Amino acid sequence: MNPSGDIPDNQAYVPFTPPAGLYTASVPEGWAQSSSGSATTFSDKLNSARFEQKSTPAAPSTATVTAEVVPALRFAHPGFTLTDVTPFARTGGSGVLVRYEADAPANAVTASTHRQAVEDYLFWKNGTQVDVSLTSPKGADNVDPWKKITDSFTWR
Repeated sequence: MNPSGDIPDNQAYVPFTPPAGLYTASVPEGWAQSSSGSATTFSDKLNSARFEQKSTPAAPSTATVTAEVVPALRFAHPGFTLTDVTPFARTGGSGVLVRYEADAPANAVTASTHRQAVEDYLFWKNGTQVDVSLTSPKGADNVDPWKKITDSFTWR
C-alpha cells in the first residue's frame, strides 16, 4: 500500500491544452478538473497540479521571484515555510522553481489539516508565464509523477 498522498507508479497520463492553446502538458488521467479565471487545477485526494497562465513582460529570475513571488506566497498560504528558489531546466523550457511547505486547508468534515509540500515551476516564453504548481502531503514520494508532468510541458 502506498503512503498517504503517494501517486501510484502505474498512474496513466493524458494531454492537457488550455483553451488559449499556448502550451500542452500531461496530467494524471481521471483526476477532477476545475477552472477559475486563467487557472486550471487537476486534483485527486490530497494531490493537485495547477496550471495558471499570465502575461509577464520579463522572464522570472531567482532574484525577482524571491523579491516578488515569495512574499505573495507567504501572505496567501498559512504556515508558509520557504525551502528554496532555484533555476530549473526541463524538456519544454527553463525557469525558476519555488519549493515550500504550507498548511493545507482544513477538512470540511473533520476540521483537521496536514502539511503540504509544494513545487511551483515558473515557465516563461515571449511575455507569457505559466505557473505549474504541484502539491502533495509532506513526505509523499511524488518525485517521478511531478517530473513526468513538468517534463511533458511544451510551448505550442
